[in-house]
Amino acid sequence: MKIFVRSTVMLVAVLAALQGSIAGEPGVVSFVKVLSDKVEDVSSLEAWKKAFIKDGMSDEQKAITVWETVVKFRHQEMPPNEFLMESGHPHDPIRTFNVYGYGQCCCASSNIEGLARYLGLQARGWGIINHSVPEVFHDGAWHMYDASLMTYFPKADGKAASVDELTADVMSFYAKNPELKDNDNKLREFMRDGGWKKGPEILANCKFYDNNGWFMAATHGWYSSMGEYADKAKTFVYEYGYSQGYQVNVQLRQGERLRRNWSNNGLHVNLLEGGAIGCLTKATGKEDLRYTPKYGDLAPGRVGNGKHFYEVPLADGGFRGGALVAENLASKSEDNSGPDVHVKDAAKPATLIMRLPSSYIYLDGAVALGAVIGQGGEIRVSFSDNNGLDWKEVKKISESGSVPIDLKALVYRRYDYRLKVELKGKGTGLDMLMFSNTIQHSQRALPALAQGANTISFSSGAPESTITIEGAIHDNKGKNLRLTDFKPVMNGIMKGDGPLFMEGEKADITLPIATPGEMTRLRFGCHYRARDKTDGWDLQVSFDEGKSFKTVDHAMGPSGGNCKYVTFSDVPPGTKSALVRYSGQQRNTTGILDLRIDADYKEPQGGFSPVKVTYVWDENGSEKTDVHIAKTPEDKWRINCAQKPVMKSVIVERAKSL
Repeated sequence: MKIFVRSTVMLVAVLAALQGSIAGEPGVVSFVKVLSDKVEDVSSLEAWKKAFIKDGMSDEQKAITVWETVVKFRHQEMPPNEFLMESGHPHDPIRTFNVYGYGQCCCASSNIEGLARYLGLQARGWGIINHSVPEVFHDGAWHMYDASLMTYFPKADGKAASVDELTADVMSFYAKNPELKDNDNKLREFMRDGGWKKGPEILANCKFYDNNGWFMAATHGWYSSMGEYADKAKTFVYEYGYSQGYQVNVQLRQGERLRRNWSNNGLHVNLLEGGAIGCLTKATGKEDLRYTPKYGDLAPGRVGNGKHFYEVPLADGGFRGGALVAENLASKSEDNSGPDVHVKDAAKPATLIMRLPSSYIYLDGAVALGAVIGQGGEIRVSFSDNNGLDWKEVKKISESGSVPIDLKALVYRRYDYRLKVELKGKGTGLDMLMFSNTIQHSQRALPALAQGANTISFSSGAPESTITIEGAIHDNKGKNLRLTDFKPVMNGIMKGDGPLFMEGEKADITLPIATPGEMTRLRFGCHYRARDKTDGWDLQVSFDEGKSFKTVDHAMGPSGGNCKYVTFSDVPPGTKSALVRYSGQQRNTTGILDLRIDADYKEPQGGFSPVKVTYVWDENGSEKTDVHIAKTPEDKWRINCAQKPVMKSVIVERAKSL
């Protein structure tokens, strides 16, 4: 069956008409990155690998490094809920490190699995008693690395024990000491003053208990390990499925500014559902964050609230460089008439579409328009959060004046949205268009300063952006996007809410995706189930509207659960739309629990322009500031702190024309 890409094709056709930005400046600077030599770069899988994985490392060293990374950048806490994945929580290591910095044991297990598999190591998850842990395979055996409670258990040979080995030794101890089994109070009493060293030998070698048997965060200890590994019959292998594709891509247009703070104003992604998170108000180095300085944490806390501002430059025509669509519009600088931007040909409607992508999750949003309505004219404002496939009208303006629009209910938990402004009538236009969004980010991954000399590295990367498809397969009660919002075509898939299981021997799921500029690569995959060795999903792409498909890779069984993500870069030149298909075959039980698709593309108006970087911190209660203009795509400078700094903000924005 021929499958056609829907309304996204219409959008792509319009984009070719975009005009260049003023004065030859690029409209968008991409992958703006500010790094401190005190904090490793975890902005993408590639960046993490470069920062942490060294040539010549053994598989065991790689596994321990994976564990250490998750310990450094993720704290044990009530998990954030995005209501996208099957778990409800974001199970993506890079997203966890940068957006949140906290999560639960299932999140930590998925982080270990995702990073280990990215390095080519086998990994799997385990459900144990009241806990979740991962294992990594190296040196011919499985080894458990728990980044949630921040421990692993070396055996006599120095290798980390497996779940099977842990349960066997703990059960053997209980067979000789039955009075301790299921008795939390006695176990806590037993572990004090080094008593835990007299317990099971496999736990006695652990270097992460203190003298009284507590782990580093002091929320759990030896007694909890004795409960978690107490019964082999209650443990089971389980896939803590993850998504892959998120990366930090800070982009700046003229008038755009991103402020990331080492503080928060009480906002977090779970706020609407209640569910307070303890680390929102806790200080690094204290309470259950007591261990974090040991692992290089220089932030004062864990949860950050930042601000994204975009005051769209209208009068000088600078809006064109950052717009998806700018049709039938003239700026004041072009025809010397007002408003700042206005309908060019009154006989036809005018359209301005702005895209607001973010590397950090939106917690609220607002747009303010300075509306000027000509005689018989009007302005309509519409919103889209599914890549322009659908639009919802949010405001109809028929009178001139300042018009604020609250977007919180629409942008909450989103990473990307579009706003369309349609103008009609002679003299109708805008004197202002300003966006403001509060974001959540982790303080831990920000480029913090330490006392003494600090080397700051600036870079901007390839002029690229990404269009993403990620929606809940299950019913999330309207709390976020669903996969169906992206208009999939599904054949042979069972009806009902939940995982996409196959009805018969064959099935397929096809999703269209289109990009504003020339597509450079597709990154996609899924969390899937394929119980038989002949079960699985072919991961396929088409660039001819479904006339033919190329199989990129296979997500195959036998597996009760696994994840597979691939990168396809052999995209035909000039491509701006594609179909991604998951083609399934089944003998036993085959389904998809989560999926994500990322289409990278060349920014039509992309390039480098100088960027202003502002650091703000306190020393002994006195505020300090460092302002630097990065005039080249790569730059370095030093910031010296005479006293231990308390970090406050790092701000990036386009510099004024030099």
